[in-house]
Amino acid sequence: MRVGFIGLGKMGRPMALNLLRANFSLTVHNRSRAVVEELVQMGASGAASAREVARGCDVVLTCLPNPATVEEVFLGPEGIISATREGHILIDHSTVGPSTSREIAAAAREKGAYFLDAPISGGPAGAQAGTLTIMVGGDKGAFDQVLPILQAMGKNIHHVGSVGNGSIVKLANQLLVGINLAGVVEAMVLGTRAGVDPQVMYDVLSTSFGSSAMLMRSVPLFLRRNFHPATSIGLICKDLGIVGELGKEQQVRLLLGSLAEQVFNEAKAMGLGDQDMAALVLPLERLANTEVRGPSL
Repeated sequence: MRVGFIGLGKMGRPMALNLLRANFSLTVHNRSRAVVEELVQMGASGAASAREVARGCDVVLTCLPNPATVEEVFLGPEGIISATREGHILIDHSTVGPSTSREIAAAAREKGAYFLDAPISGGPAGAQAGTLTIMVGGDKGAFDQVLPILQAMGKNIHHVGSVGNGSIVKLANQLLVGINLAGVVEAMVLGTRAGVDPQVMYDVLSTSFGSSAMLMRSVPLFLRRNFHPATSIGLICKDLGIVGELGKEQQVRLLLGSLAEQVFNEAKAMGLGDQDMAALVLPLERLANTEVRGPSL
């Protein structure tokens, strides 16, 4: 299969590289051209537009920053759907609402093509290692056809039902990310302020019922004061906003989600939007006049 990949950012670039390593015939496109040239030098073909990618490929994957960009790349005048033909399989790895995924799927269906919403979890490290979790909604037959492509990028690949379901599962994951990290921040700042060594706090909590993936990921960053962006606060703000929209649409009260969104938005308003989401600890540290810092720092 001739594979196209559009969107070569922090997640898309390593995902595309893993497809090259798996010897797929790959065509790439990105708004910034430098990364396209980099991948061309490594064996990919470059394309000048999303339409050009779709015209030359059997399967087209995208990994894009927000719903507006997803809609433009798929549904715009030079977008993927404009060049889609019967039998095409289109896969979106972006985090969007299910209504966006279903709108694109309907447009693809009119051309006789298949659309899979396949958001990802695992961050840039998982993208680089090829160990992403990929949650896929859409036609099972199309999913089976592209499974070898997905397996080149991910370790835990799940077909979760019809189109839109992948997006719903990803938003549920992001809801848990936001709530968990907000709780980790409060627990660690409280314990540190009250006089417990934060390394000791981490050692105990990481083997207790209060442990979580967010605690295991983020507290070591607190201790090392490393807030270099992998998954940014601004990105989580965007995702929690989409979660809130889904909650309203489904008439589900998301009280903890709303509080987490407020906490993240406050951090963004303080100028931390481009920092790693672990930097969520900084505003509460300032309020409490304490730092969750490792003993050697």
